[in-house]
Amino acid sequence: MEIYQLASIELTHGDWTRKLDMESAELVLVTEAGSRLWYVDVTGLRDEDLLDYFYTASDIQVELKAVAQSGATLEGTAYFHANKARHAAALRGDGELAGV
Repeated sequence: MEIYQLASIELTHGDWTRKLDMESAELVLVTEAGSRLWYVDVTGLRDEDLLDYFYTASDIQVELKAVAQSGATLEGTAYFHANKARHAAALRGDGELAGV
């Protein structure tokens, strides 16, 4: 398992793009039986409208563009799982994450 701290995250969903206003985020890469899975844990999300939207939306697929603390740019497709009670989200990766 590899963990990377992320400095910023930008999401594109449909016709809008938004930079996340967050306290912190970390990318977790897991390699299992030759497959590489990834997800991003985001804490301290300050955008209530975004959390409300993804909490009830049926289409939660987003395009993610993130910058790691190291400066590396990462891009991939993910599913946004909102946790309104904790002002957090889990972004579950779907397929390859470019940049790692």
